[in-house]
Amino acid sequence: MGKLVVSLDGVVIKEVQLTKDKTTLGRRPYNDIVIDNLAVSGEHAVLQMVGADVFIEDLNSTNGTYINGKAIKKQLLANNDIVEVGKYKIKFLLEDSADYEKTMILKPGATPSGFGLPSAFGALPGTPAAAPAAIKVLTGVAAGREVSLTKVVTTVGKPGVQVASITKRPSGYVFAHVEGAARPTVNGIPLTGESIALRSGDLIELAGTQMQFIQG
Repeated sequence: MGKLVVSLDGVVIKEVQLTKDKTTLGRRPYNDIVIDNLAVSGEHAVLQMVGADVFIEDLNSTNGTYINGKAIKKQLLANNDIVEVGKYKIKFLLEDSADYEKTMILKPGATPSGFGLPSAFGALPGTPAAAPAAIKVLTGVAAGREVSLTKVVTTVGKPGVQVASITKRPSGYVFAHVEGAARPTVNGIPLTGESIALRSGDLIELAGTQMQFIQG
């Protein structure tokens, strides 16, 4: 999926492969990534994998967590992002950046074209693929738009409000909650578990926008 390269004053200290759903970072020895420095809180931050996406969340640390020089609370990591914790720099690297989807954001007042159609990459050679699928937007300024789900992971929603992911698997497509206090709904039922398999015709409501999953 991805890895973290931890450095101090330009010297690489360790490399960490991200293989778990949640990876904790902090000064305490029970963290997955231990940085023994007083500028780092005992439980400083957590990295969470959702499909092919990796989010980092600051755990109310004393000195904060920064990405590319900006303080963050929770943010989706992009390839080559630099996370700063105290004096340490942690570079995030995707191992195959061609296999990841950019976030599609539903912005209030955006034009229909604002619900961008991402550039498409074909399936990896030899990878069994689910039947082609798309999301059709039913309400809001982007109503009527169809977005093809050509990538392994597509994230939709409004960052800071409600974000969800749709992951393409050989057996079909899976919908998962990523961010937001309120859970998205599928066919009027709030998502209770980590994820749910989607069926053609399913109605999704996310961040105040209704969408329909269409497959085949």
